[in-house]
Amino acid sequence: MKSALTILTEQFKYFYLIRRLSVYELKSKNNDNYLGMAWELINPVFQIAIYWFVFGYGIRQREDIELAENLHVPFIYWMIIGMIIWLFFYQSIIQGSKAIYTRIKMLSKMNFPMSIIPNYIVMGRYYTHIGMFIITILILNVAGYYVNIYYVQFVYYLFGLFAFTFSLALVMSTLSTIVRDVQMFLQSILRMGLYISPILWNIGTIENDIIDTIIKLNPLYYLIEGYRYSFFGLGWHLVEFWPYTLYFWFITSMLFSFGAFLHLKFRKHFIDFV
Repeated sequence: MKSALTILTEQFKYFYLIRRLSVYELKSKNNDNYLGMAWELINPVFQIAIYWFVFGYGIRQREDIELAENLHVPFIYWMIIGMIIWLFFYQSIIQGSKAIYTRIKMLSKMNFPMSIIPNYIVMGRYYTHIGMFIITILILNVAGYYVNIYYVQFVYYLFGLFAFTFSLALVMSTLSTIVRDVQMFLQSILRMGLYISPILWNIGTIENDIIDTIIKLNPLYYLIEGYRYSFFGLGWHLVEFWPYTLYFWFITSMLFSFGAFLHLKFRKHFIDFV
């Protein structure tokens, strides 16, 4: 708990610097492109279009997804919601996990804690997620799924998504610095993650209760379903599924506490592992 409070205090104390570094990261990455940071939105739009063509149209024409008794949603709209979460999560964890050891030589001479490094990487990707989130709102409203009272839940889910992603990035950034093989293992696991998450297919079609339960234990399932409930006005997801809410925050808090403990234990020796 002491380690978690220390890391949390560092994030609040250096929040202004985290924000500045995250913006600089985005600008420097796209500095040589004519369209600049617009590529941060163009790339995910193309990726989503490809996944829709392959899985929603190319392999076999997907039927509408049944979300409620009188609500059937076209596959493309249902998929977009899951994809914007997955793209943010995947890119944040991959980039965040190698954030420390790729910058350690330069940043070790600067006067700020290294715990903010994975945070500003995740925040840089979060700007893109917010952009894709706004685009999704526009697409769904044009399609007839209008803004509703359940949009209030997005304040909670947007925070939950960031908290979970940063907590995992904190853990993986430390482990990847100590043992470089962790980075390769993580990439392999995340490649499978897209296909075992409720993004490209509806887990409501699963008849095996054990597999169904295992998939629902994935914290991303909770976030994706929360987004969908809010976008399509299905109800107060975080209240209706309160056991999942408690489970999600238990996993997130455990990841953050473990990541904080590891980070503080090894960060004085990070330079020795590079």
